[in-house]
Amino acid sequence: MYTMFRSKGHEKQLFAFLLFSALNLFCANLTWAQIQSNRDFEQLDSELPTPNTYRTGSGSPGRDYFQQKADYKIKVELDDEKQRIVGWEEVKYFNNSPDPLSYLWVQLDMNMFKDNSINALSKTGGIRERMSSRQLNGLQSANSVFGDVDDSREQGYKIDYVKDLSGKEIRHTVNGTMMRLDLPKPLKTGETTSFEISWSYNVADYYGRSGYEYFEEDDNYNYFIAHWFPRMCVYDDVNGWQNKQFIGSGEFALVFGDYEVEITVPDDHVVVATGECQNWDKVLSKKEMKRMNEASKSKEPVLIVSQEEAEAKLKTKSDKKQTWIYKAENVRDFAFASSRRFIWDAMQTDVYGDGNKIWSMSVYSKEGNPLWGQYSTRVVEHTLKTYGKQTIKYPYPVAISCHATAHGGMEYPMISFNGGRPEPDGTYSQGTKAGMIGVIIHEVGHNFFPMIVNSDERQWTWMDEGLNSFCQYISEQEWDRDFPSRRGEPQNIVSYMRSDPSLMQPIMTNSENIIQFGNNAYGKPATALNILRETVMGRELFDYAFKEYAKRWAFKHPKPADFFRTMEDASGVDLDWFWRGWFYTTKPVDQDLAEVEWFALDTQNPEIDKAEAREEFEKRRQTLAVIRNEKDIAETVEEADPKMRDFYSTYDQFAVTPRDKAAYDKYVNSLSEEDRKLLENGMNYYALKIKNKGGLVMPVIVKMEFEDGTSEVVRFPAEIWRKDDVEITKTIPTKKRVKKFVLDPFYEIADIDTANNAFPREPEKPTRFQLFKAGGGNQNLNPMQEARESMPASTQGAE
Repeated sequence: MYTMFRSKGHEKQLFAFLLFSALNLFCANLTWAQIQSNRDFEQLDSELPTPNTYRTGSGSPGRDYFQQKADYKIKVELDDEKQRIVGWEEVKYFNNSPDPLSYLWVQLDMNMFKDNSINALSKTGGIRERMSSRQLNGLQSANSVFGDVDDSREQGYKIDYVKDLSGKEIRHTVNGTMMRLDLPKPLKTGETTSFEISWSYNVADYYGRSGYEYFEEDDNYNYFIAHWFPRMCVYDDVNGWQNKQFIGSGEFALVFGDYEVEITVPDDHVVVATGECQNWDKVLSKKEMKRMNEASKSKEPVLIVSQEEAEAKLKTKSDKKQTWIYKAENVRDFAFASSRRFIWDAMQTDVYGDGNKIWSMSVYSKEGNPLWGQYSTRVVEHTLKTYGKQTIKYPYPVAISCHATAHGGMEYPMISFNGGRPEPDGTYSQGTKAGMIGVIIHEVGHNFFPMIVNSDERQWTWMDEGLNSFCQYISEQEWDRDFPSRRGEPQNIVSYMRSDPSLMQPIMTNSENIIQFGNNAYGKPATALNILRETVMGRELFDYAFKEYAKRWAFKHPKPADFFRTMEDASGVDLDWFWRGWFYTTKPVDQDLAEVEWFALDTQNPEIDKAEAREEFEKRRQTLAVIRNEKDIAETVEEADPKMRDFYSTYDQFAVTPRDKAAYDKYVNSLSEEDRKLLENGMNYYALKIKNKGGLVMPVIVKMEFEDGTSEVVRFPAEIWRKDDVEITKTIPTKKRVKKFVLDPFYEIADIDTANNAFPREPEKPTRFQLFKAGGGNQNLNPMQEARESMPASTQGAE
């Protein structure tokens, strides 16, 4: 059937074959070359490793999957006078691989801070006109992703010996942050070997991952000790030995095992660590033990050591020592914190309602209050609860938050070092509060990624930071509906996505090569997952697949392909186009609603056609000359002399005649019942021309605002770009007339230019400027300080 259409506002008619297919105009203009060049929807087969018996095409561990194990017995002493660690360890290594191993690799992470390390020697930077001595020295010193390490003492490990359990020296070679142990004979499949290492090193000033914080006013230290002992490297089916040097950004690839650790410290210190303390009855006072018992039954944090008690210890330093004993099973690492300045609160609650109680704890010095006492431990419990819904239930007996510094945070099994510090007067900004809650959620959340789902951080930072930042976003929103989450919302990544392409790398980039680390490894993957959940897959499909990934790879070593494949396998959604665009390229999203054409079916009804023609004629007749003539010409010839008038003086060209009506009735009667219904519907058809200016294909979401004040949102999958990823025309039928179209009305897809999302175009907002005003008062007060400043003097300090 051929059907006649009239284009409103374009004065044209078109004939189309098969109504709806004819209106998808882009198909007619598509060339085969365009189809061939569009790789967005090709499968990732060439980019992903071939499935095998170790890792399957579904994303699951294969029947031959294996992983090694390493158990540790460690004795360590913290020298509070010299800020030094002295340690001894016995390692039992299990070879579960199918390969005989003639040598083992051990990580010596603290060697990163040696003057001759790759970290220090590969550091770049020039001389500026004005530089401090610290800045100048920093050009040659080692640094972490958090910044330079400010410590003038010698750094790195001093290895006293490496021996087998009979006391025989094991030949070893130190290569930067790695040490190779040459075994006397190959370690066969299923065999174990044990060895001892004695070592020491100087603790550095806290640099974001580990170290000490010194408090000059009371001459005391808080210690946060991590990647402090020689640790086994991962040996797996993909890389063999993962012995890439620790340069500073790429964190740790580690082996699961069991730990028994004896930590000797001054006897007025509080020590918290990975695992469960085995001798609280020996190291705590009766009063503290009583409080621990109260905390084990409480739904609110109970102070084990109060601020007053912690401050009392600062007046005299004990010269005695005591040893805290901790055990941890099936963990990939071990860290601890120690100080006489620590306030300590805790509660043991049934987080998941399954009868299994978990300790949530916090240690913090007085500088953290009042924020830490009010929030930290509650946030720990909240994190376990929300992450458990998204992944798996927390399997460990304790989770600890330590107040390490004003900013940043770092994670280890069951324990994390977190920032967020109020002003000395106890006030704080909303940003400080949100930052503290956010970092605690993030670092405690790392227990799930990568402490349980144990990805290789040395290679793929996004697999733990990105996934964790995504879960953090969900947890933050469950803490407070108005929580100012930094990462997760698509519009928050727009400034990065529109930045200079030379300063960007794909997410699938090695950790040490990333320039904009936070945006690349944290923000963009977290945003991508949120878009998958909310826009591409929907919450039900996404949540099921994400939880399946966590279950499959809990206590195992997943790779990117395992995540990609599991998400598709468990949801039934083809996501290769999404991984390719978001993870393998730096393309941004920029959809441009370039043009809208409005079509309506030509009914050939004279009542409608002639009324519309009259309206158009009258509109076009009102020219400027006609308007002025109404005033300037007092009377025309025809108006003055009736004899000058004839038939056409009163003829109405837009009047409906009997002949018109008869012709219309004849036309209607000739149509089939289906065609008559189509005429009666009175549908409007809008052909939207949409351009993919950014290059990253994404779903197309269109909001239609109708003339009657109502609206409707229609959604089209990313596959709409399959045949042409540059420009498409999509036709939308609707009974109502549309006055405005808007792309991405809910800011779902991280579109970098929303100015071209509306049709008709919306006027741009002006660029604002400020008049310079000299002087002004103190602009740096936080709102709590401002409120206090405005209070009557008699009431200040009363809150």
